[in-house]
Parts: sequence; C-alpha cells; structure tokens
Amino acid sequence: MYKPPIALITAVVGWCALAFLPATAYASDPNIVPEAASGTTDIKHAIGVKHMAVTANPYATDAAQKILDWGGSAVDAAITAQLVLGLVEPQSSGIGGGAFILHWDADNKKLTSWDGRETAPSALKPQHFLQDGKAMGFFDAVIGGHSVGTPGVIAVLESLHKRHGKLPWVTLFKPAIGLANEGFLISPRLYTLLEKMPKLAVNPDITEYFFQNDGKTPKPVGTLLKNPAYAKTLERIARKGSEGFYRGPVADAIEDAVQNDPNRPGLLSEEDLKNYRAKERDPVCGNFRQYRICGMGPPSSGGTTVAAILGTLQHVASYKDSRADQAHRFAEASRLAFADRNHYIGDPDFVAVPTAGLIDDDYLKRRSRLIKTQQRMARVSHGVPPGSGTISFVTSSSPELPSTTHVSIVDDYGNIVSMTSSIETAFGSRIMAGGFLLNNQLTDFSFVPSDASGPVANAPAGGKRPRSSMAPTIVFDGDKPRLVIGSPGGSRIIDYVARSIWDVLENSEPVAKAIAAPHVVAMGDDLELEAGHATPALIKQLEALGHPVKVRDQTSGLHAIWIDDRFIEGGADPRREGSIKGM
Repeated sequence: MYKPPIALITAVVGWCALAFLPATAYASDPNIVPEAASGTTDIKHAIGVKHMAVTANPYATDAAQKILDWGGSAVDAAITAQLVLGLVEPQSSGIGGGAFILHWDADNKKLTSWDGRETAPSALKPQHFLQDGKAMGFFDAVIGGHSVGTPGVIAVLESLHKRHGKLPWVTLFKPAIGLANEGFLISPRLYTLLEKMPKLAVNPDITEYFFQNDGKTPKPVGTLLKNPAYAKTLERIARKGSEGFYRGPVADAIEDAVQNDPNRPGLLSEEDLKNYRAKERDPVCGNFRQYRICGMGPPSSGGTTVAAILGTLQHVASYKDSRADQAHRFAEASRLAFADRNHYIGDPDFVAVPTAGLIDDDYLKRRSRLIKTQQRMARVSHGVPPGSGTISFVTSSSPELPSTTHVSIVDDYGNIVSMTSSIETAFGSRIMAGGFLLNNQLTDFSFVPSDASGPVANAPAGGKRPRSSMAPTIVFDGDKPRLVIGSPGGSRIIDYVARSIWDVLENSEPVAKAIAAPHVVAMGDDLELEAGHATPALIKQLEALGHPVKVRDQTSGLHAIWIDDRFIEGGADPRREGSIKGM
C-alpha cells in the first residue's frame, strides 16, 4: 500500500503551481507516435489540503484553480479546463471531439461514469474505410471529413453540469473566451507538433491560424495567438447551452466543413448533430489487493483492460520482485488483457460485450496461470470469460493514436472528476469550424468490418461509437477515493495508467515519481521500453526471457492526484507541459 513520505506530511501546505521547462529534444518519429515527443522536464509535484487541479497546460490549470477558488465544483473546474485546453492545446482535444468522465459525488458516496464519445454518422456503412476491398492507409483515412464523428464534449459537459455544477454555466466560459480574444502564447509543445506532424497544413483555416505567410513554417514559440472565431462559438454555447452547438450557426459550420471538405468529404449531417446524446453508463470496477480500480466501461476498453492487467498481475508479481521481473510479468499480464480487449470490446449498444466477465476475479486468476515467471509466452490468444459463450467475434485492432488529454480534479467538497478527452490523432481531421478542430475519431473503428471467420466487434456502423482506450480512473480503498489518474497515449494509455497504479499501490511510490517512471508497454508481440530510460542490462534481461524489445519514445501525459486523509498530493507528467495547482 502507498505510504506518503515524511517530507510530504511535514511540508508547509499551500498552493503550488509548477511551470514547464522549454523542450529541447524532438526524437519521436511522428509516423510511429503521431503526437510527437517534445522533451521532458523535472518531476512535477504539488500538495494541498482543500482542492487540486492537474491539467495538460498551465493556462488550463490556472483557469480550473480560479473556478475552485470561487467555490466551484470539480465539474465546474473540469468544464473550464476543457474549454481552455481546446484553445491552448488544440492538437489534443476540444469541443470538436469526445470525452469519457468519471465523477465521484462525495455527499452521496456515488460513482458515475459518463460517455461523451463521438458517434458515427447515421449514413455510414461498414465498408467506410475500405478501398477496392482493402483497408485504406491511415493518413488517407484521417485527412478530411471522411473521419469526423459527431462531437460529444459539449453534450457530456452540459449533462454533468446540470447534475453537479455549482457555478452558473455562463461563468465557466469566461476564462476561455477571454484568452481566445486576448491571445495566448504558443508553447514549445504546440510548436513541436506543428513542426513535426505530417500532412497538417492541408486546410486554409489551419494554415492561416498556425503558420507563417509561407504556409509551411509554424508561428514561433512565444507568438501571441488569438482566436476570435472560437470566442464567438463559446459565447453562443454559453448563452444557449448545448443547443448553441448542436443547432444553428455552429452546427451549420460543422456540417458544411465536413461535407464540403476538399480533401475527403464526410457524411456528418445536421440530423446527426441534433440527435447526439451523451450517456450515463455503469462504471467498471475490478479488484486489486484491497483496492477497487474503477474506470470507464465499453465503448471504452480502458476500464476493463486496466482492471484486467492489475487483477491478473496481483497473482504473479509483488513489490518484492526485481524491476526486470516486474516488467516481464506486467508485459505478460498486459498481453493477455489486450488479447481479450481486441476480441470482445465494441459499442455495447450494438454488440454484446462480456464486461463483467473480462474482470471476473476467478477468470483473471485462471488467466494468470498462463504466465511463466522465467519465459515469455510464445503465443497469446483471447480467453473465454464468463458471459462470452454465445459471442462470436473476430479479433481485430484499430490504429487509435495518441492525441488526447487528461484532467484530474478534486474540489473543496470532496467531489472528484477524472476526465479523458480527445480528437484522436494530433490536430484531428485537419478541419477547423468555428475556431476549433474537428475529430478524426471514426478511424478508431476497425477498418475491416469482418472476414471469412465472422464479424468484428468494433466494425463501423451508423450511429455507433468507436472503441476507445481512454482510461479515466479512480481507485478506492473501501469507500474512500484514494487515487485519481488518467493519460493520453492512444492504445498505450492502458499500460501507462495500469503501470502507474501498480507503482503507487504496490511499490509505494509517490504519485509524481510513479508517473515519471519509465514506461513498459506490451499490447501484442513487442515489448516497448521507453527511450532514454531503457538500460542495456534491463534490455538484456528481458530479451533473455524471450521478449522482442523495442525502445521508443512514450508520449504519455499522466495527471494524478493521491488523496490522503491529511493532504492532497498531485503529479503531472514531465513528458508534456502539464501543471498542478492546489490549495
């Protein structure tokens, strides 16, 4: 169990803001990790006693902190943070995308989960991503309206605010509107993404907004960037609520931009926007030691797969094992969990998903017996969890790339928000409408809907929500929430979050140190170790066990809060520009 260091208990408690340092290394190949690495900073850590916000950008953290200072709820602060992030971190999320949210209601001791995932246009067919019977190339599919799903962020945030907001809806928009009109400074990370991302300047609005007069060179770090179009959009939503987004001029602009895109027109219609609804779903909670690991259920695969990894790992590993042994066993547990994920998870409104069976204690214990402590499993296949007897799907994968953000917030009242939101790959579909970028989330579907063996659970269909790996998580000890965590990173999110939880709960690491620790990722045959952290000795040990080791940049953006009985401890991922403020 995590034990806070003495230094934290005796520290002078107050609010603390942690700035990011300029990036100096741009080593990632954007074709492998499409949201490129932008260097790392020192470990980011803060403590408080009343409330805390951890977001992916200092502008957003400052705005969320202001809302908390005004007596706002965690939901209020999350709304404000998301609106600001859509402006200052546009490559990762925004109102043109979707979100999954966990909310803890402290007064009623109730955990709820909210699905603001994008939906496919009603006219979409299963063959949407096929050309001449074969799957399209990823960036061929991404660029343009062909990849745009109906955005869900505004709908889900409004639903939560109606239930748990304390401040007026219009108040929550003021920080983002002010920044959009007055301008914000281009950060090193935003500049890096503008410089490194392929096929970005394909839309006149993007070129004019982000690039210099030559249309090729990004505006430099420190440039004051204003977005009056975004301010106007937010002013309309502030006045009219979600109706101001899903109907009227903003909706018309979205429909026109998608259907008349010169690169690859899409199917999103006025009716798709009018008919969108966010959904409250049952959270998914699995067991690890004395804890409950609670996350988002399908159509996200995050909750079940994180819980399955930890529920399996607890039977074969412990803090007593060496780091190499822990890495080996974590990788094997992850491979097993991903095999189930790839086979069974899809939109539960369209396909039967054995959600409870995937995290069943007895099932995971049986799966753990497949793990050999001194040898990598030669072959991993999906299991047969309880409730899956009548399900017949074909195992599939989808690209699911890492342009996402995560917000962790605890308010004065003990309420909690763990929210992960996304537009999919960096800068989404490369389409702007109303001052914001539109998602390319339809590429999270499996491009090939079936084969001779049968259908794919995550096949495209009109009105369907594509599978996701977003994994907003809250960890409970009894009825007490202890850890709030999540990350961007595409399908790697699952291992980022599971590994960090393991280090906090099993290895007793402080949250900031745990999320800064070297990543281990195993989603299939390869075992990925983090560039700059993989020692020759560790590589040799893992290869001796049979692992084909790949050393790569890992662009996580973990944001976590540990809730002790005496204080609140926050950590922000040094791999990105996030910050923490607490009071």
